[in-house]
Amino acid sequence: MSRTVISGGLVITANEELEAEVLIEGERVVALAARGSEVADGWREGAARVIDATDRYVLPGGVDGHTHLDFPFGGTFSADTFETGTRAAAWGGTTTIVDFAVQSRGHALREGLDAWHAKAEGNCAVDYGFHMILSEVTDGTLKEMDGLVEEGVTSFKLFMAYPGVFYSDDGQILRAMQRGADNGGLIMMHAENGIAIDVLAEQAVAAGRTDPRYHGEVRKVLLEAEATHRAIQLSRVAGCPLYVVHVSAAEAVAELAAARDLGLPVFGETCPQYLFLSLDNLAEPDFGGAKYVCSTPLRPSEHQASLWRGLRTNDLQVVSTDHCPFCFSGQKELGRGDFRKIPNGMPGIEHRMDLLHQAVVEGHISRRRWVDLACATPARMFGLAGRKGTLAPGADADVVIYDPRAEQVLSADTHHMNVDYSAYEGKRITGAVRTVLSRGRVIIDDGRYTGSAGDGRYLPRATCQYLD
Repeated sequence: MSRTVISGGLVITANEELEAEVLIEGERVVALAARGSEVADGWREGAARVIDATDRYVLPGGVDGHTHLDFPFGGTFSADTFETGTRAAAWGGTTTIVDFAVQSRGHALREGLDAWHAKAEGNCAVDYGFHMILSEVTDGTLKEMDGLVEEGVTSFKLFMAYPGVFYSDDGQILRAMQRGADNGGLIMMHAENGIAIDVLAEQAVAAGRTDPRYHGEVRKVLLEAEATHRAIQLSRVAGCPLYVVHVSAAEAVAELAAARDLGLPVFGETCPQYLFLSLDNLAEPDFGGAKYVCSTPLRPSEHQASLWRGLRTNDLQVVSTDHCPFCFSGQKELGRGDFRKIPNGMPGIEHRMDLLHQAVVEGHISRRRWVDLACATPARMFGLAGRKGTLAPGADADVVIYDPRAEQVLSADTHHMNVDYSAYEGKRITGAVRTVLSRGRVIIDDGRYTGSAGDGRYLPRATCQYLD
């Protein structure tokens, strides 16, 4: 069995920071030992490879629990395939993703899951699992949920938005939540009042307000907060945990905080775009705001303080990307003249770890909280704890060597996502991924991609371990 030692770095997990050597045998972390100890010195002598991490951080690989690769939306598909998207994830220090398989209306969950397995198998650069989107809640799909949980698809997403596409009404949501309470599946919720939003959007277009900025204006903060409140109350009735995705507004954070103050098993996720971008981006001229159309939408910048506070107080537990990229040319442009036709989604899978390190640099969060939000908690939330999100004996050897002093400028000219723009074009940040190991195999080697399609494995998942 091959032996790798990572030497000289500062090991950072969600729980501790220590000057330690990391011993990897095959695909697993075997042990950590104090630098300079006889044990650590002996490891290096017998190693097939020693990676020098001097003056760098040694982190667990990132876990992105919210991606949409090769995803159908608005008459087109997200621009990143499982091959291109997972390769970009690797470049950014993310070694595990959980993508969303989609049930088509009128079809079984199994058909959707099988289709997503076919898209991903043999194409992924990093390990992957699946959530299941419920587009219809019927007696048949409720029964199917039980079987999927047993085989490791342990989370299910429902939508209060997008009537006629993904939308479920309160009765359907309640039934799915009741099933989750019985089988241990985690219910994930897109919390926006889609019925009301559609009314406002129709009125805006009829009045000639068709530019991208109106996408943000009609998807009002209060309609996110109302839906978040309603989802929480339905979960209380059903007796099931609730995970609210892409929280963007201070009022929605307040709903989550109030529920958690009552001791309820309610969790929230936000995304880098809500932390670093704002409604001002949606108003960029010459249809440039279309690049930033996603749902929930970008908010006025004053909401960012509440999001950062929620991340520090643990009223928000996870930062995922909601990576769902559409090229500006030929895809976002479908909505010229009607913002409702702009495909909803933004690129981000490559830059999450870097942007959160920038948050460390700027004093929003600590280094350990960085790792907690990006690695450890998503692993626990989605049933991957013990394997992913940490550097501990027995864990998969998913490791990132990170240079905290490097400087870089984010740009479409240098990123590896299959999309023709960067949401952070020209942004200067401090910190950069240098080397990435996936299950002990080096896939980014000091700035060179050495992995290949098919390196990643499918991950059946346990039920949510955040409740243990």
